[in-house]
Amino acid sequence: MSPHTAQLQQQSSSTFPARPAGRPYTVLIAALGGEGGGVLAEWLVEVALRCGYYAQSTSIPGVAQRTGATTYYVEIHPEPLAVLGGRRPILSLAPAPGGVDLFIASELLEAVRYVANGLVSPDRSLVIASTSRTLTTAERMQMGDGRMDEAALVETLHRHSQRCIAFDIAAATRAAGTAPSAVMFGAIAASGLLPFAREEWERVVRESGRGVEASLRGFARAWDVVRAGGEPEAVAPPAAAAAPTGAIDGFPAEVQDMLVPGLARVQDYQDAAYGRLYLERVRQVLEAERRSDPAALNGYALTRETARFLALWMAFDDIVRVARLKCSASRFSRVRSEVKAGEGDLLRIVDLFKPGIPEIAGLLPPGLERRLVRWEARRRAAGKPPFGFSLHLSTTSVSGFLALRFLAGLRGLRRRGVRFGREQAMIEHWLTQIRNAAAQDWRCALEIALCGRLVKGYGSTNDRGRENLAHILDHLAAVAMPPEAKAEAVRKAREAALADEGGQALDRVLIGNGAPPRPVKAQPVVWLTRKAGSAAGR
Repeated sequence: MSPHTAQLQQQSSSTFPARPAGRPYTVLIAALGGEGGGVLAEWLVEVALRCGYYAQSTSIPGVAQRTGATTYYVEIHPEPLAVLGGRRPILSLAPAPGGVDLFIASELLEAVRYVANGLVSPDRSLVIASTSRTLTTAERMQMGDGRMDEAALVETLHRHSQRCIAFDIAAATRAAGTAPSAVMFGAIAASGLLPFAREEWERVVRESGRGVEASLRGFARAWDVVRAGGEPEAVAPPAAAAAPTGAIDGFPAEVQDMLVPGLARVQDYQDAAYGRLYLERVRQVLEAERRSDPAALNGYALTRETARFLALWMAFDDIVRVARLKCSASRFSRVRSEVKAGEGDLLRIVDLFKPGIPEIAGLLPPGLERRLVRWEARRRAAGKPPFGFSLHLSTTSVSGFLALRFLAGLRGLRRRGVRFGREQAMIEHWLTQIRNAAAQDWRCALEIALCGRLVKGYGSTNDRGRENLAHILDHLAAVAMPPEAKAEAVRKAREAALADEGGQALDRVLIGNGAPPRPVKAQPVVWLTRKAGSAAGR
């Protein structure tokens, strides 16, 4: 055994409990789809074989509610083949609960999921987990902020592991311009669990033959983090946004970080005139806030929040905006970067479009819109499914790109369309309520401004949010009550609407504050004829 190998084994014994004779090293890897988990498992087996140890790996494909996920399990016999006298050990094909020496995951919630399954034990397992998140479907579906508490997730890993090292694997991957597998490989190497010198680990990377320099950079970053004292990195708060350039005259510095990008978004969405309308609307709220809070004790929070949600609302999603975003040059650059396509690689992007009657009718003038909606209502009443096109456009082809450019060029139809008029009327109603509330109570005005969070998404999600907002403005904000009580009622109603998609929680808040519940919406009942001789009829 070489001196450097013996040194690493000594470091490992100070980190992990004493290993019973003959017990294999066990490594469990949780990687999301496309992160190179298979390559990582192959590298682990390769470094063990090169150093004269017997090893094997297995993989189990699965799902992670984000993308494909695969569990990789590696076992390495603790004694070199040279001392086994020709014998071959029998290793396990799957991890046993509480029998994992090292568990590594490229995503924080995914790591906690394996802890919940009992595969990690506090008396044996070292956990290396990324603090980065890839949101689950359930988190994305929430009307409000549905993200899990990252600090609580990291604390769970510490509580249920013998030792935990948490750092941002995704950030290290981006900084090195490599794949997560290279960063995770470096983290495993630096953990001290396996008795192999760093040169052996790096040799496997060098001889892999592709993306070697970038992989070595990622390996080195992870090595330094894990070896830096062994203490986990805290979950860092989001970095503060850089101060925007090109401050807009007439507005205080406290609102510029929202106003400048908001104006740019609105102008890009439509035109310069639309941007001027945005500034005029924000200016009216600013004037109302200055009358309500002349000393600016609240740091112009009302104007700032209004500018934020107003920009998002005025740039609402429609088929024109979607087409414009999908054929933008920045999108092609971003996709090439995400898939790590080289300069000589061919990239093909195919987009699925399925516009329905609401999306199409929204661009039409009122007369045509009413005819189309009535036609669709008759179809639905007859038991037919919603009408819609299903289009697969190859965005990287000439025909597909031109089709998107044609849709993106329909911005001029927005102002004549029914939906644009409805959105502007609703925006004005919201802004009027903010200004009226500011004349009575600043906090009540702020709570109404924050109700702009309810308008988000597209399709039924967007419709439901606007309906909830309209009901709060028309009924709850109109109830006679002290300003402080009204502000609290609006806050509770907003949070209830964001927390409960069905609206029952919102109805309870409305009724509890003397406002009527939301009206019951009619739902069509479709009767289906059972075919004779079908399995259901027997």
